[in-house]
Amino acid sequence: MRRDVKKYVRECGVCQKSKEDLIHPRGLLQPLPVPQSIWSSISMDFIEGLPVSRKKDVIWVVVHRLIKYSHFIALAHPYSAKEVAQLFLENIFKLHGMPHDIICNRDRVFMSTFWREMFEKLGTTLKPSTAYHPQTDGQTERVNKCLETYLRCVTGEKPKEWGEWLHLAEWWYNTLYHTSIQTTPYQALYGQEPHVHVPYIAGESLVASVDRSLQQREAALAMLKFHLERAQNRMKQQADRLRTDCEFQVGDLVYLKLQPYRQHSVQRRISHKLSPKWFGPFKVISKVGSVAYKLQLPDGSRIYPIFHVSQLKKHVGEDICSNELPLIGPDGCISKELVKILDRRIGKRGGRAVTEVLVEWTNSFPEDSTWEALYQLQQQFPQFNP
Repeated sequence: MRRDVKKYVRECGVCQKSKEDLIHPRGLLQPLPVPQSIWSSISMDFIEGLPVSRKKDVIWVVVHRLIKYSHFIALAHPYSAKEVAQLFLENIFKLHGMPHDIICNRDRVFMSTFWREMFEKLGTTLKPSTAYHPQTDGQTERVNKCLETYLRCVTGEKPKEWGEWLHLAEWWYNTLYHTSIQTTPYQALYGQEPHVHVPYIAGESLVASVDRSLQQREAALAMLKFHLERAQNRMKQQADRLRTDCEFQVGDLVYLKLQPYRQHSVQRRISHKLSPKWFGPFKVISKVGSVAYKLQLPDGSRIYPIFHVSQLKKHVGEDICSNELPLIGPDGCISKELVKILDRRIGKRGGRAVTEVLVEWTNSFPEDSTWEALYQLQQQFPQFNP
């Protein structure tokens, strides 16, 4: 009986979708390959939510993966993929040429048809991260944190002046010593230390031959790759100590963990705190890379079907208790949709009488239906016919 009870609990569909996992995150660390030449591989991301400074409120961060050299470019909302591409030509291409590949997240600009078509024609491979796995572009996320810390320290009392310090922040970061490459990005790019105002002493100037300079340059690049590979191996060893190696086969049923529990609809009172943590199960269609899988999601899903293994959990048992996948908007937030109107009444809001309706929402229980103002629903859902 004890064995049967344990088996029944382990195979329970409600338990598998609602209980937390108490094991280490699935999937061993898979470091990205070390670039073979300078500015052949870059990563990029946006820092948003900044106060307006010099009519700009966004910072575009571009980082080279081999030497860690970075560029910080100010933008203003709203911006399009065409405008970002023009800034790329004006600030990156003119200095370093076209990279072989670009690592980025799934921002609307990087996923736009214009952006992908342009770089495809130029011979650059776009490598976007998998859904809900920002560690793919962890290097740029770390640079973002360093830049935000610098601007916070410098402009903490006057945050709207960050635009005046952005160029100094770029100089500060590129002349900062990196333990992973054992030098500064500036020296790694230009082959010399940044100019420092030190009194010149006669007799210190040395003229080296071109051949010797090129040999020193190649030796410096080889040393950079050695230090970077050593740092990656050390990081992988430390990270894998707290991770679990996990693999799925094509055809397996897995549960999917969704994290964007922010929603911007008029439904303000339903809490996702007690909603299931796992959705599915869904069938594994194929394996992408070493730690990502493509799932067979329901028709009409707006979620990218490739997920990191850390967002998946294998279904146990033969019984399947499936539920619909929530709608995810382009901003990564769960979108709520109307199912039907259950009742209506006359309520009082803001000192005046308004018509309220009892609304049943998608991906929620009937008892979670809420009373909403009819005029707000019509503004939020213009196609809604009460």
